[in-house]
Amino acid sequence: MSDEIYYERWHRLVRELEREGIIKSKKVKTAFFRVPRHLFVPERYKDYAHIDEPLPIPAGQTISAPHMVAIMLEIADLEEGMNVLEIGTGSGWNAALIYELVKRDVYTIERIPELVEFARRNLERAGYKDKVHVILGDGTKGFPPKAPYDVIIVTAGAPKVPEPLIEQLKVEGKLIIPVGSYHLWQDLYEVIKINEDNKVKIITHGGVAFVPLIGEHGWKR
Repeated sequence: MSDEIYYERWHRLVRELEREGIIKSKKVKTAFFRVPRHLFVPERYKDYAHIDEPLPIPAGQTISAPHMVAIMLEIADLEEGMNVLEIGTGSGWNAALIYELVKRDVYTIERIPELVEFARRNLERAGYKDKVHVILGDGTKGFPPKAPYDVIIVTAGAPKVPEPLIEQLKVEGKLIIPVGSYHLWQDLYEVIKINEDNKVKIITHGGVAFVPLIGEHGWKR
């Protein structure tokens, strides 16, 4: 299948997500148009990249359904110049979308070496090699060298909100994170830091299903 057809199918899905009210803002729509999902899936799944469902990626993980990524980015309400940390790089697709919204270096942490390499290859091919920085490590500990962050986005389900991530937020910064069970069901939290004492306000955005967040401040292996 030609690249032109992949792009055409992708643009059709983006417009459908907009009609459904999932993509609400022009900035998220523009980012989605600029970063098609077929650039970030294994070759054998490229023909399915425009379908609004999760798809397999290496190491038994998944790339999220487009509607779920759009929902999280709309909640994050990213603006140019924001300092953003992503936990759970996966394919690298969400990090590239984040870059298109903030237009500055994005840092993203992945615990699985195979996925670090997979994401780096995808990002280089898509033109984000020097814009998105993939770090191998325990994402539940955050990434202190580039803190404090305006927004932290977590793409895996945690048993509770990891305290280091709250500590690394700016006051009035927000953490987007699924919290709940190990498999199948979590609630999507928008955690807003109220003050320097790490007091937070939590807004719940409904049920979601993510792979588990493994780490010192998440689920144990």
